[in-house]
Amino acid sequence: MAKVLIMTGDAVEALEVFYPYYRLIEEGHEVVIAAPTKKKLKTVVHDFEPEVETFTEKWAYGLDAHTSFDEVNPAEYDGLIIPGGRAPEHIRMHEKAPDLIRHFFEENKPVGAICHAALVFAVVPDVVKGREMTAFTACRPEVESYGAIFVTDPLHVEGNLVSGHAWPDLPGFTKSFLQLLSR
Repeated sequence: MAKVLIMTGDAVEALEVFYPYYRLIEEGHEVVIAAPTKKKLKTVVHDFEPEVETFTEKWAYGLDAHTSFDEVNPAEYDGLIIPGGRAPEHIRMHEKAPDLIRHFFEENKPVGAICHAALVFAVVPDVVKGREMTAFTACRPEVESYGAIFVTDPLHVEGNLVSGHAWPDLPGFTKSFLQLLSR
């Protein structure tokens, strides 16, 4: 079975971290959650309410980070998942984040990026330049600024990259990631 790294931090969208985490474990894979600091992370729930023009945010479950970014050796992992929420905007600022992300692209290992995860590519835009990907609609300007081609479909697979629009797309996102992991 494979060993998968989930790179995240505080304010990760709860569904986007828990769904793939438990689904991968269910399939028998080893899954390690890494964050800037090894600690209990605070997850959030984003939802859409009719009177609000954007999504709302509420605190959700706690989640233990098994390790810190500084302790991760990416060569030990077969795949990477980056959930969305607000975590991507701050984890990308960690000095080890670019090297961790770049490793999976250079080694052609499966990478799953859903929703606001696209924001992490600001620190490694070359890994997605010229590639097609999707993300939460509000991330389109960032995706295009990296030189990537924004796809409006809720789920997109190109090479080793699985990208998803948002948490409602998790079944297809996780299924596609598992298919890449098994190749």
